[in-house]
Order: sequence, then C-alpha cells, then structure tokens
Amino acid sequence: MSSQIDQLLNLKTWAIVGLSNNKERAAFGVAKVLIEKGHTIIPVHPKAETVHGQTGYAKLSDIPVPVDVVDVFINSDLAGDIVDEAIEIGAKGVWLQLDVIDAAAIARAQEAGILAVMNHCPAIEYKKRI
Repeated sequence: MSSQIDQLLNLKTWAIVGLSNNKERAAFGVAKVLIEKGHTIIPVHPKAETVHGQTGYAKLSDIPVPVDVVDVFINSDLAGDIVDEAIEIGAKGVWLQLDVIDAAAIARAQEAGILAVMNHCPAIEYKKRI
C-alpha cells in the first residue's frame, strides 16, 4: 500500500471533494497541508466556494484542468459515484479519506488503471515520512 501512497503523494493537482470553508472540517486542514507540500488543490463542493484562495467547482466534470488525484472527504455511501466520476475525467488516482470506505469503488478504480487508496489521510502520511 505504501508505494501507492508514495505515488499519489508525488502527484501535484488534487481535487478535494467535500472541501468548503468550514475550518472545523478535516478537509480544510488537509488541504492546507497539501498546499504547504507543494500541491495545487481544487475545492469540489456543491457550493463551489473559493477555499485557501483556490476557485471551487460544484463537481469534478466542471474542473477545466487535468486532475491528478481525487481526494474524497464525503460519506462512504456517496464515494462510489465520485470514484466513477474520477475515472471518467481521467484522474490518475483516487484517495478515500479516513473512514471513507467503498471497496467496490476502489476495485473499479484499480481495474481502470488508477492508483487507489482507502481509509488513509495524506496529512498523516506526510507526517510519517518526515
């Protein structure tokens, strides 16, 4: 698993599904860490808010640039649809955050040739690599 994590952490453009300006949510802090580590983040949320100075989009298909990683911070019940959208937009990887569990969606991503990680957090993984 760690090699897939390392490969994903090396990719630069991350669409973060569920990212809003709510500072109490984990997505807000993780997005900040990703920016500090040199990643470009793209907020994806129904409100399409600008977060950390980055323009937000309501859905993945609205993003006008290629996305490397789709980072999923939403309910496990909704994660499969997001993984399918990530496959459709040609993302190189999907990352299901801690407690976001959908093994079937991860299997679909892997079958599509996409790097896939489930139940991990990139901020925690970066701390392990210091």
